[in-house]
Amino acid sequence: MSDHLLEHVRHYLDRDADERIHYIRAPRWIGHPIAKDAHRRLAELLSRPPSLRTDGLMLVGPYANGKTMIAERFAVEHLRSASKQKVWMVQTREGAGLGHFYSSILQALRAPTGDSWDVSRKAEQVDHLLAALAPKVLIFDEFHNALRGRARDIEAVFALLRRIGRQYDVSPVLIGEVAVYDFINATSEMASRLDLLAVPRWHYGEDYFMLLDSLETALPLARVSNLSDEPLARRIFSLSEGLIGEIVTIVTKAAIAAIRSGAERITKTRINELHHVPISQRRNSALRETLL
Repeated sequence: MSDHLLEHVRHYLDRDADERIHYIRAPRWIGHPIAKDAHRRLAELLSRPPSLRTDGLMLVGPYANGKTMIAERFAVEHLRSASKQKVWMVQTREGAGLGHFYSSILQALRAPTGDSWDVSRKAEQVDHLLAALAPKVLIFDEFHNALRGRARDIEAVFALLRRIGRQYDVSPVLIGEVAVYDFINATSEMASRLDLLAVPRWHYGEDYFMLLDSLETALPLARVSNLSDEPLARRIFSLSEGLIGEIVTIVTKAAIAAIRSGAERITKTRINELHHVPISQRRNSALRETLL
């Protein structure tokens, strides 16, 4: 009855509904080929020899497609195995200019930022912390936030990335939407320093079917759902628009509904009953019209 589940998932079938739902809602790592390739390339940055002109990486793709989870997973695995932290995640703040960018780095390095708008003081703080902590890789999540200002502000951010590479041997990893790719490749100086790792939407095909099969084995439902079979796979793909974050959300909600209803399997009818609105349609959805 539970042969369709991973071994460590099977014992959850003996738990009550609330425990199973809690398990289903927990974030889970999906080691698909692009994610594995990203970890390999991040590991190469971490193990590279010292350099005055450090290389970096861009993880570029649409929203809700797993870019942040890929980076966070790598950072966590590094923390578990390293004697000294060499990888730091920076949440890039919204706002133009070096002041906001320095604040993002200071917050990531767990330094007090205060309310000071003194960019010179923040620069000194960042330099002091980089010298003391000696990070090897700085991962800037949602880097497109730093690209919404004036051209001179953006160039100042790029100049800072080049400087910390030269002065502190730091490899930058920039995560964001296609704007990151556009701005980096607008100048050959930055384009030559940052390799691209595309995280595109999924295509309807074998890799997508394997993803659905992988998800099904991790969800403690007593009955087989056959997520990768038509027309269920096609319906999930249509609603998710090929975004892995949306795929996981849809399947997760359907699994929870299946437990609560006692059906113990996901069906196309169950998916339709979610009334999930694809991201591209939410601006003009019927629900929005009721809010006016």
